[in-house]
Amino acid sequence: MPDAVDDDFYKRADAHIHLANAQLAEVGRGKVSASFMYAAARFNAWISACGFDSADEMRASRDEALEYFVNEYRQMLGQNLDEYIANFESYLRPPDENG
Repeated sequence: MPDAVDDDFYKRADAHIHLANAQLAEVGRGKVSASFMYAAARFNAWISACGFDSADEMRASRDEALEYFVNEYRQMLGQNLDEYIANFESYLRPPDENG
């Protein structure tokens, strides 16, 4: 992921999160999450395909691409889970008006 983090990395990520949050007005978190993951998978499959000259070439690198994206997602998810664990009370249980 080092190449992915530039000055606008979090701005782009936040734009996707804002869209997902807006969709929560119409449907539950699980459905929004599933659509979000599918979109990321679909986009990353397209990104991968753009780097090849043929389906055979892509097929030969399929497992490598799959491993790369799964490992990156696992690392990002782990970091975010750790952040939510460390900040659980302030993120999910903000103080009420009396406290």
